[in-house]
Amino acid sequence: MQIPLQSRLPKTHPIAQVKQETPMVRTLTFDVSFGAKPGQFVMLWLPGVDEIPMSVALDDGKNLQVTFFAVGDTTKKLAECNKGDLVGLRGPFGTHYEWKPKQHLALVAGGYGAAPMFFVAKEAAKDGCTLDVFIGARSREHLLYVSAFRKLPKTKVHIATDDGSEGFKGFNVTLLQQVIAEGSSKPFHQVFACGPERMLVAISELSFRRKIPSQLSLERYMKCGYGLCGNCTVDSLGIRLCTDGPVVHNDLCRKIAEFGKYHRDALGKKQIV
Repeated sequence: MQIPLQSRLPKTHPIAQVKQETPMVRTLTFDVSFGAKPGQFVMLWLPGVDEIPMSVALDDGKNLQVTFFAVGDTTKKLAECNKGDLVGLRGPFGTHYEWKPKQHLALVAGGYGAAPMFFVAKEAAKDGCTLDVFIGARSREHLLYVSAFRKLPKTKVHIATDDGSEGFKGFNVTLLQQVIAEGSSKPFHQVFACGPERMLVAISELSFRRKIPSQLSLERYMKCGYGLCGNCTVDSLGIRLCTDGPVVHNDLCRKIAEFGKYHRDALGKKQIV
């Protein structure tokens, strides 16, 4: 896909709204639309700090939203920003989730993966899709977008927390397995997943065994966004996840040798997942 030059260069936009989702998670709204599709990402730039990729939590044609966990140097600085502060944005980049109207979809979201998965749900609901959403988090206070998912039509929300403080005690993948095994609903046409890589591996195995097509959002170290630097290249296929991902169909995902095992840092060194 050819990325227009104007999309490759950052342009500063004022923060229009700040929402504190949890003590460590914030959502920033910008009064701009990039025409992003669910699953795509933008590059967010803080002058004098760094530029990082961020999944799009919403792009409705008028506003763009990103939801982030303040854990790294850049996101911690970003969490200090207030309404009116300027932030550089460019994009959108990467592949996106694809579905057909009126399909029955299982959406699996782990941690702050709930944010981009809500974008999927909101758009798929417009196409008359039936949605089963499986949200997982360590505990109740880390759950994201639950009330927003519940407001969508033809949507059933399943909650799983590691400590059992809300919903099912355990992993959201286990909950999905139970729903599939019970056969209490019509078979899923597809499974979409966004979250920690260990969760994605479990979804990959489950959907492979059950012969359900799945699309997974893989995270790697991305610097340019349009396939030039090669930092997000994966072993051994050599594909660049900023252009051939981040959303990858499971049949291709299972050919990635490093999937679920390791990834590479900014220097190209292996880091165990």
